[in-house]
Amino acid sequence: MPLVKVHLLIATFFAIIFLNGAHPQTVERPNVLLIILDDFRPAIKYGYGDGNAITPNIDRIVQKGYFFENAFAQQALCAPSRNSMLTGRRPDTVRLYDFYSYWRDVAGNYTTLPQYFKQHGYRTHSVGKVFHPGASVNFTDDFPLSWSEPAYHPPTDEYSNAPVCIDPADGQLRRNLLCPVLPEHQPLHSLPDIQSTEEAKRFLKTMNNSEPFFLAVGYRKPHIPFRIPFKYLQQHPVTKFSTLDLDYPPYGLPTVAWSSFLDVRNRDDFQQQNVSFPFGRVPEAFKLQIRQHYYAAVTYVDDLIGQLLEEVDQSRTIIALTADHGWSLGEHGEWAKYSNYDVAVRVPLVFSAPDLPYPNGQHRIENVVELLDIFPTLVDLAGLPPVATCDTERPYKVSTCTEGKSLLPLLISNSSQYENPEEWIAYSQYPRPGKYPTIFPNSDEPKLKQIKIMGYSMRTERFRYTAWIKFNPAYFKRDWTTLYGEELYDHLIDPKENMNLIDRTQLAAIRDALRMKLQQQFP
Repeated sequence: MPLVKVHLLIATFFAIIFLNGAHPQTVERPNVLLIILDDFRPAIKYGYGDGNAITPNIDRIVQKGYFFENAFAQQALCAPSRNSMLTGRRPDTVRLYDFYSYWRDVAGNYTTLPQYFKQHGYRTHSVGKVFHPGASVNFTDDFPLSWSEPAYHPPTDEYSNAPVCIDPADGQLRRNLLCPVLPEHQPLHSLPDIQSTEEAKRFLKTMNNSEPFFLAVGYRKPHIPFRIPFKYLQQHPVTKFSTLDLDYPPYGLPTVAWSSFLDVRNRDDFQQQNVSFPFGRVPEAFKLQIRQHYYAAVTYVDDLIGQLLEEVDQSRTIIALTADHGWSLGEHGEWAKYSNYDVAVRVPLVFSAPDLPYPNGQHRIENVVELLDIFPTLVDLAGLPPVATCDTERPYKVSTCTEGKSLLPLLISNSSQYENPEEWIAYSQYPRPGKYPTIFPNSDEPKLKQIKIMGYSMRTERFRYTAWIKFNPAYFKRDWTTLYGEELYDHLIDPKENMNLIDRTQLAAIRDALRMKLQQQFP
């Protein structure tokens, strides 16, 4: 949608609110709560329809707001996805595909979402895993530019990957994938997400109506290991889970597309399963336990979100809930992110705002959207000056702009109609060091200098097309003359992306058109 038209719709929206007698303070200075979950596919019962999910608190957010059925991350890896989302720039613009570079040093002095709110008078605070901590945010979580005070990281974080899981076989402490615990018996007598919830509640109690806030709360679950309180397993007995009908690599899959889930393989209990690298299948009983523990972790974090919301004045707070990317629970035979499949890049995206028209019956929005769109959407919902759209050919030239688009027009009209289908495309990408899965270098998490191939992917209303092309990490250059593999999935007949149709002659024209569009986006 043209920027002028978006701005006109925004102006009309706030004019209608004013004429309806809404309090100016509520309209002009709403608080913002951004909730980010980790490795969280849309495992939500209400709206998203996941029958295994027990998520009463997230359900209430969805019921009170609008949810996007087809929202996608830009890369299925924590640091690149979060930096892309919070700067409103694509990974190629931020120049981050791993964990080891800071965009202000290597790409450009880009304004972040919390920084923009801080510049407009908001007190901004980061709790938990919002940015990915470490080198990708200058070891400061981008403080003081993005945040009004240093970011809070729970002290128990340091034990997240430590041998603190009691092995049921011998009672020894190990680095297990499946790690139900008693929090009071863990180091520091707590868990990271519990401590993050306590800090977020403390922050909310210090605020008053005279100063608006932008609070971002990043939960670590359901990211592995599944170190969660025992009690949540009781709500998800393993007997309720079943083996998937299709849990093996799609027909026609190029080997470059395969994620060998090395992070899962490195866990002590998984190694005991003797799964061969890279295409070995996980034993059936262990598959069910992984699914059980994932959904228990989802219910655990949902419970904490409910505790957080008890402290939120929702009459004057915009709430947005999303995740950095998804996670495969055996789809395609994978147990990971690290790919361009829907299951790896599709995320929940929910907006609830006090001045949005209350959804009357239909609050599902079907348009294909991106995490990049969160930045301009929250800015527009809060009534701040709209963020300019970056020059598509030179997005790195301006410090404050976004490569996303505001979703406010969709929220205002509660419409799922496609005015221009080409606007509703989500682009994702994933790097590889070679054509075949490897342990060294890690083909799931290659470092920048190891990248030789980039898989660029586009998701339309109906199709997902992916091209794996030659990539030069020293100059960030693409070579479309060298293709290492292509994928084409038709969601009309294959919504789980189990059949690669790239060689079907009947779809050659569609393949060529999608390839041309993708190459135009990433020349």
